[in-house]
Amino acid sequence: MEFVVLPDSPAASAVAEPLTRAADVRVVHHASGRPWLVGRWADEELTLVSAGARRLAVLGRSTVDRHRTERALAQARSLSRLDDVARSLPGCFHLVASFDGWTRAQGSLSTARQIFHADVGGVTVAADGPRRLARLAGTRRGDDATPAVDRDMLALRLLAPAPPWPLSLRPVWSGVSALGVGHRLELGPDGSAREVRWWRPPEPDAPTEQAAERVRRALLACVGARTAATVSADLSGGLDSTSLCFLADAAGADLVTHHWTPADPANDDTEWAARAAHHLPGARHHVGADHSAPSWYETTATVDSGHEEGPLPWARTRGHTRRLLSTVAADGSRCHLVGVGGDELFGVLPTALWSLVRSHPLGSLPRIHRFRVLNRWTLTSTVRGLADSASFTAWLRSTADRLTEPAPGPGDALLGWGWEPRLPPWATADAVDAVRRLLRETAEQEHPAPHHRDRAQHQMLDIVVQSGSAMRQLDAALGDMGVACEAPFLDDRVVEAALSVRIEDRLVSGDFKPVLRRAVRGIVPDEILARRSKGEFSAEAFQGMRRNRADLLDLCDDLRLSRLGLVDPDALRSSLLGLKTQSRQLVPYENTLACESWLRSAATPASGVAALAGETP
Repeated sequence: MEFVVLPDSPAASAVAEPLTRAADVRVVHHASGRPWLVGRWADEELTLVSAGARRLAVLGRSTVDRHRTERALAQARSLSRLDDVARSLPGCFHLVASFDGWTRAQGSLSTARQIFHADVGGVTVAADGPRRLARLAGTRRGDDATPAVDRDMLALRLLAPAPPWPLSLRPVWSGVSALGVGHRLELGPDGSAREVRWWRPPEPDAPTEQAAERVRRALLACVGARTAATVSADLSGGLDSTSLCFLADAAGADLVTHHWTPADPANDDTEWAARAAHHLPGARHHVGADHSAPSWYETTATVDSGHEEGPLPWARTRGHTRRLLSTVAADGSRCHLVGVGGDELFGVLPTALWSLVRSHPLGSLPRIHRFRVLNRWTLTSTVRGLADSASFTAWLRSTADRLTEPAPGPGDALLGWGWEPRLPPWATADAVDAVRRLLRETAEQEHPAPHHRDRAQHQMLDIVVQSGSAMRQLDAALGDMGVACEAPFLDDRVVEAALSVRIEDRLVSGDFKPVLRRAVRGIVPDEILARRSKGEFSAEAFQGMRRNRADLLDLCDDLRLSRLGLVDPDALRSSLLGLKTQSRQLVPYENTLACESWLRSAATPASGVAALAGETP
């Protein structure tokens, strides 16, 4: 699915004309007759509701009560009154409205569905992806049709594990903006635009039983929104993906499951997946153990169809995922469910201790001690982290000073506003300067607010947004497979329910993901909920690096990132040849290889890269 949203403005006609030339393009009009939605989508991907001259479109997977929505649309006195409709729908979708000359557009809270916007000849145009907007804006300015890549934004993507909020939302294409989390975009009849906040994270104040019931209802509705046709799902053996399989079965889905046998014999995921499959007799189960299947860090991804949005965060496993989608497609699946979001929403983030000590100063001490011992944190880093009271802006500014310091070790308690971002040692001085400048300018000039005043709530939503963005990009990059990758845990209703859980109820001694386990009890068999182990996949990472090292070294002979002055190829080559004893030492390679893969792909025009590098295309 891809689409562009145009305002109900006479000036938008010139923008719409080149978009509607292709024979396979679909167009939905405003009541005025002007083009409103232009793009490509399947019939089942669009639900359109009308009330007089007003229109409301839901693009994606959801269940829409047409009569209720039509009534709400007719009775609404302003665009803001449609917030109730947005808050009521399960699933993952874009919501776009044409309302008395105004246009409203928004994606999902996790950004698994996102809205981008740009000025195109004085008219603000929105879309579900950024590259088309960059191309449109350039054409209307009289530039050539090649969209421009922002070199500084590309340097920012080298950060490991990820760029911090809010820079993580910024596209790599020049002149294009991404809609903020919890915001909607309003396009006026004159072609102007404004971002309006319509959602804020709930307070974490719901008792366990109440929160678990909210999560249960949300999961049932969101998984159920995807089960009208054959659906496939990961059956890893872990709690998150396994729960989705049982939720889909409870919704009456024609279910296909898939399990990849882990490389490490000590990983007991396969045993637990087999137990779960025994309780799902109506599903068709596949187990993959093909050692010839694509491994992590496959360089063949560089000649694969590229992704137009930018470097793919999970590029290391794209070949593996492509093989999986090919398998489930043969069984008739057009929607594949993954458990992404379960760890983010129901696991325990270290910052929960920072929040807990402020709400329960004395009562939190035993839990803090237990958590510190289990994670082998040093006493000094734990006390320093708990005592830290820096604002989010101050923290963001300070990250600029630590970009080239060694990454935190396993003994460091990370209790700040986010993960500590670091540039890899092969980043050039120019790349370091560019990222440092972006961080400082953002902190000092924009003074961004965190998602929530509480660090645990902020970080949880921040990681949800990172995962949602990665899911969106993965789904788009593999769109030619005909199977959409979806993560119901990242749906708005599930995110809201999970964020309402009290901090202390996340930290239950001896209970793994207590709220999720309680939410799915009676749907997932008790035998499966009794699991206390968790699979670990460093073996796949080391195996992939070992198998593909020669190909990765070959890339260093002509790095696109080196042409841009962002990466020292000799330093990268030396690091690839160095000894690695821990999987966390492989993390810095992931974003670098994702950027290099993207620059080599069909999605990135050679002329754009050459222009950035100061070359003649």
